[in-house]
Amino acid sequence: MKIARRQLLLSAAGLLALAAAAPLPASAANAWPDRPINYVVPFAPGGATDILGRMYAQYLGQALGVSVVVENKPGTGGSLGTAYAARAKPDGYTLVGGTISSHSINVSIYPSIGYDPVKSFAPIILTGTLPNVLVVRANSDYKTVEDLIKKARSKKDALTFGSSGVGSSQHLAGELFAQDIGAHMLHVPYKGSAPSLQALAAGDIDLLFDNITSALPLIQSGKLRALAVTSSQPAAMLPGVKPLKDFGNGLEHYEVVSWQAVFAPAGTPRPIIDKLYAVMHATLQKPEVQKRLQGLGITISGAGPDELAAFQKAEVAKWAAVAAKGHIKLH
Repeated sequence: MKIARRQLLLSAAGLLALAAAAPLPASAANAWPDRPINYVVPFAPGGATDILGRMYAQYLGQALGVSVVVENKPGTGGSLGTAYAARAKPDGYTLVGGTISSHSINVSIYPSIGYDPVKSFAPIILTGTLPNVLVVRANSDYKTVEDLIKKARSKKDALTFGSSGVGSSQHLAGELFAQDIGAHMLHVPYKGSAPSLQALAAGDIDLLFDNITSALPLIQSGKLRALAVTSSQPAAMLPGVKPLKDFGNGLEHYEVVSWQAVFAPAGTPRPIIDKLYAVMHATLQKPEVQKRLQGLGITISGAGPDELAAFQKAEVAKWAAVAAKGHIKLH
């Protein structure tokens, strides 16, 4: 009897543990939300992810009738705040702004990020994409993409390219370019986009693949020359500048776009995910929102949970291959 009673108690404890760990049932989701929602931005204030987080917080709050609090948790290329969100209870009260870095590149670059970019999250919406732009100094000897390819192929490390840091989308864009044309360029990392742009303008490096919104002021002022964009289609902000894939030489399938999305912890009930998606998708239809995002150079997507899941998995695989071939790893 003692053994049977002990087994019964253990079974009951196990059931209680499972119940505590299980996500909310759909019926409970109907009462959601009844308290403030935490929106984690895994980067410092002022960047695109922060701007979008505060935009969504405003419109989610209005639509759902609760406060949406933006919490900035920067560090480790977005991994610190993302890991924090991954550990949150999957009840619809924690969201996180995801990017190409936090949710696709970092897992192949850092030795440990504390989460699985796919398995740890429930995708909600792909807000949009943003191309990088290949830029050189205005007075550079390299006038065309073909000039760069010819020089890069002439010998190893014939060209230097900068980035905003090891493992950044700017770094991976340059590495993919070198891999596609069958060359090797010397990577020079800087602590952010601004220092890398300053280095290019000063002649310290030969070229740069930078975020289009960051580089645009220097392009418009005549200090830098845009040679190509990294998206598969031309960018509205740079009319007349062709995509890199149009230049051949192994670049026929080249495409790099930074992206912004929103995720919840894995296990968040699908009715809550669907409700969040509906409000966020409606937000992206607002003329004032579209105007603001276009001003940031973002091409609005609005793809839903299932499309975002497929897109993210493809991105993780793509950048894992680039990182492995380029031996890119932070220790």
